[in-house]
Amino acid sequence: MKTRIAVAALLFAASSGAWAFHCPVDMKKIDEAMAAAPKLSMAQMEEVKKLRAEGEALHKAGDHQASVDTLAKAMKILGI
Repeated sequence: MKTRIAVAALLFAASSGAWAFHCPVDMKKIDEAMAAAPKLSMAQMEEVKKLRAEGEALHKAGDHQASVDTLAKAMKILGI
């Protein structure tokens, strides 16, 4: 029983670490899409920039799920 709990804890820890590496990939996708001069309104561009900055701040604070969720909103606006 202790072995199962240890394995479950290890798997959980490994999976939560994966979120930490997902955020920078999403930020890179957003940066590349913005560099390609997407056809967005000024309001959309500002929203993407705001969400991108917020996602990075959340990532640096260790809140990776919130970062991924926030960056997903920016990617949706960009169509990626």
